[in-house]
Amino acid sequence: MNQDQPIERGTRNEHEMLTGAERLSVEDLRRALEQRDQALALSRQNLQMAERVIDASQEGIIITDPSGVIEYVNPAFCQVTGYSAEEAIGRTPALLSSGRHDAVFYRQMWHELDTHGYWRGEIWNRRKGGALYLERLTITAIGDDDGKVTHYAALFTDITLIRENEERVRRLAYYDPLTRLPNRRLLEDRLALAIRHAHRQQQGLAVIFIDLDHFKQVNDTLGHAVGDELLLQVAERLQERLREDDTLARLGGDEFLALLPELHDVEEVTRVARRLIEAIGQPFAVGDHSFRVGCSLGISLYPADGTSADALVRSADTAMYRAKREGRNTYRLFRAEMNDHDSRLLALESALRDTVESGEGLAVHYQPLVNRDSGEVEGAEALVRWHHPAFGDVSPGVFVPMAERSGLIIPLGRWVMEEVAGQLRQWRQAGLNPPRVAINLSASQFWQRDLVEQIRRLFARFALPPGQIGFELTESVLLDRQQEAVAVLEALRELGCRLAIDDFGTGYSSLSYLQDLPLTTLKVDRRFVQRLTGDEGERRGSAAIVAAVTGLAQELGLRVVAEGVETEAQLEALSRYPVTLIQGYLTGRPVDAETFAECYLQQG
Repeated sequence: MNQDQPIERGTRNEHEMLTGAERLSVEDLRRALEQRDQALALSRQNLQMAERVIDASQEGIIITDPSGVIEYVNPAFCQVTGYSAEEAIGRTPALLSSGRHDAVFYRQMWHELDTHGYWRGEIWNRRKGGALYLERLTITAIGDDDGKVTHYAALFTDITLIRENEERVRRLAYYDPLTRLPNRRLLEDRLALAIRHAHRQQQGLAVIFIDLDHFKQVNDTLGHAVGDELLLQVAERLQERLREDDTLARLGGDEFLALLPELHDVEEVTRVARRLIEAIGQPFAVGDHSFRVGCSLGISLYPADGTSADALVRSADTAMYRAKREGRNTYRLFRAEMNDHDSRLLALESALRDTVESGEGLAVHYQPLVNRDSGEVEGAEALVRWHHPAFGDVSPGVFVPMAERSGLIIPLGRWVMEEVAGQLRQWRQAGLNPPRVAINLSASQFWQRDLVEQIRRLFARFALPPGQIGFELTESVLLDRQQEAVAVLEALRELGCRLAIDDFGTGYSSLSYLQDLPLTTLKVDRRFVQRLTGDEGERRGSAAIVAAVTGLAQELGLRVVAEGVETEAQLEALSRYPVTLIQGYLTGRPVDAETFAECYLQQG
């Protein structure tokens, strides 16, 4: 046997073993490569599937880098926004900004993103063409294995049409389809809310039930199209005559209802009622047709006429039917006694209007202003008085505020100026030496553009010396428009007029304006004067106020008039203060011109 055979056989076995191992290794490698290829193919398939899903998505998708620069947008983004992928990529989502959201909104958005990793909400954006749209947006932060943000993904849906449909449904539910006014359902909600607010704030409110007169005749003779147009015009006129915070609703047919919150007195609502009646009473023009209709109004007041929405509406409805029965084209309050009071005020206002136009029943009385130390009459205040054949002597506390509310204060004030100027001329022509006379000016009178020119002409026409007539104003007239007031007052001072602040200390007293306004006189209100002789508490408080006012006036070179002095004790109490003039029943009551001349005027 050849000695080399065992060696050869061993070598062959080793070779076969190596060859087998190589085959196994190659096989494993082949299987690994096949698995890799399968995984890559599956990954490509999944990626293609994801891309197809993203491209087919009805939601807009934006992917940005960590700094917010857009890296990818899908076709839905382009469809919603109007921007192509080329226009959007490389820019930031700010290109969609609507301008409706402030910096605080975006700060809160990024705070949530940083804190929770996502943000979800609604946001207004703007399309490429400029149109606004509302979208529901979700932004998610995408991080790597270490938690570092690598991208942001935003998904959004255009919900503009959804919101518009919701708003359309809401309007159908809560608004009248013809006039676009709130309907009964929305009115009841607002009325219930107003009642709760009025209860908390201890305020009043009113409900006005409005029903057109003869509306059925318009519908029957001219047709429903004309009737609908009439209702639109009625709604417009009513809204124009209501206050800013009032609510007008259409209940159906020709019935409307107005809610007036935050009322302080019944005269507020009756003034509004008269404006509404006047507005509807004007002619209407619809197409080729011109006609008039009236309206009947019923008024209920919270809490006297009801404390619930239903009760107030029923009370107003009842009052409206009473207005229908009692002649139409008028209003009635639910409570009969209030109707009587209001009817008297309405009749009084009508009588005042006639009186101001004719001057009959009006008179000017004069109350002397007496020098405290010498007892001489240095001036007089002109006070208007009114005697009516039916109403008798009407208090100035009633008819002067009525004149201001109704706009009659301008012609009434003009009549007083003419009457005073004529009386002063008459006294001078009779050889008497009349004092300066002060006339009260309301805010409406003071802010007339031609006030100064009116007074200049008055002085010239009646040949009055400069300053023969002066004026008294309350603080509230001057404070809101102080700089403009200065110009008017300076012009009056150039005419020689003395200018007094009446009832000083009772309203909006501001010490700073006294040195800026060209005033000559302060009048201390009667309440402070009369309390100087009251109980200890009243004396102490009033003494401090009178001391402060008179001391300040003295420093500023202003005269001081103490009003309402009725007793010797009050006069004695005033001796401690630098008071110039006394006005009150103690030194002289208001009297007519003839009596004033007999008692106080001397030959010149």
